[in-house]
Amino acid sequence: MSRANRTDHIRLTSHPEPGRKAAFPIHWGAADARARGPIIGTVSRAQDRNVIGSHGGSYAMYRALAVSAGALDPIRRPDLTNTFPAATIGPFPQWSDPAKIVALDPWGHLVAENFGKDIAEGVDIRPSIAVTRARLDLPEIREALAAKRLRADGDVVHANGSVSVVKIAIDPVWYLPGLAERFATNETELRRTLFEQTAGMFPELVTRPDMKVFLPPIGGTTVYMFGDVTKLPDHRTKITCRVHDECNGSDVFGSDICTCRPYLIHGIEESARGAQEGGLGLVIYNRKEGRALGEVTKFLVYNARKRQEDGDAAAAYFERTECVAGVQDARFQQLMPDTIHWLGLKRIDRFLSMSDMKHDALTSQGIDIVERVPIPLELIPADAHVEIAAKKAAGYYSDDIAPEKDVNGVVGRSLEKY
Repeated sequence: MSRANRTDHIRLTSHPEPGRKAAFPIHWGAADARARGPIIGTVSRAQDRNVIGSHGGSYAMYRALAVSAGALDPIRRPDLTNTFPAATIGPFPQWSDPAKIVALDPWGHLVAENFGKDIAEGVDIRPSIAVTRARLDLPEIREALAAKRLRADGDVVHANGSVSVVKIAIDPVWYLPGLAERFATNETELRRTLFEQTAGMFPELVTRPDMKVFLPPIGGTTVYMFGDVTKLPDHRTKITCRVHDECNGSDVFGSDICTCRPYLIHGIEESARGAQEGGLGLVIYNRKEGRALGEVTKFLVYNARKRQEDGDAAAAYFERTECVAGVQDARFQQLMPDTIHWLGLKRIDRFLSMSDMKHDALTSQGIDIVERVPIPLELIPADAHVEIAAKKAAGYYSDDIAPEKDVNGVVGRSLEKY
């Protein structure tokens, strides 16, 4: 059978058929998964599709290459036997509030449980969230044990230095009306801009206004949870949280030009300590490499900074980024709080971040932050002091932040001066 005959005919674009009822309508913000409806990005059963784009985020492109190479049958569907979540997450009230979650499918990890009958009948419904358990093995944690900053309790931190976590992978699922509202624009303008700035890659953004959900081909989010996950619904649980944006050079390879890996490790250590003290620790890792500008742009900026006549100076740090990329920072944290809402949280007791952008994004979404924790001075690499000074000058963080109160009126420690 030829490849052309292995899938239904896929048109380059489609238009809503007058009077035709959707086979699987989506009611974003409904109280349960069945009422909300499944997210179906199949390319093999066009009649079932109810979203723009396809499953897998940025990996959809690699799947297409696998099909092109003849290594993957395009009509193959995943066998979800025994893939159910390794820990229970939700449901929480935020899942049925369409203003709280617009960038992920809150029911995305419960696809097999909620839509098993439809899947058995051949509907290509795929999870967009997966929950598993793992152990982290990091040399810095062994150093923290040796320095007695952490202790081995056999539950969170083990004698060999490994740390037990619940690990959650989240692919992006964008509800376009909510996304537009979050960015203070209208849905039509958002759709048109997404269509134009991807050079028409997704025509249905402009031809299918009836499709309100988009699966963008971008990287997602990974959540690492430290401690007893069953404590999530208890709002008395003390939450320690680091929201971290990807930096491959530092996070993986230890490049010393920025504070990313040191702050990431600090977040892991503090999250483990918080779990040992009876709370929950969270490290939320977002794929936004190079302030969402990418590594090519990042490395070009490194070159431009280092080759300045007066050397690598804080005053020109963001200027050089803007010269190369046209913008200083494209991360725009408006969508970041969705993961916190998905976890059912209304308060973060210790927020391990110096970023006002992250702080303001969370508080604007009604999430209380009790204490902000900066990176300890001794963790900042010598070459990264330029970054810290530049961020301070650019207003990324504040020297003085008034103490903030939690829901019980308890005052948190203000951000220490850098």
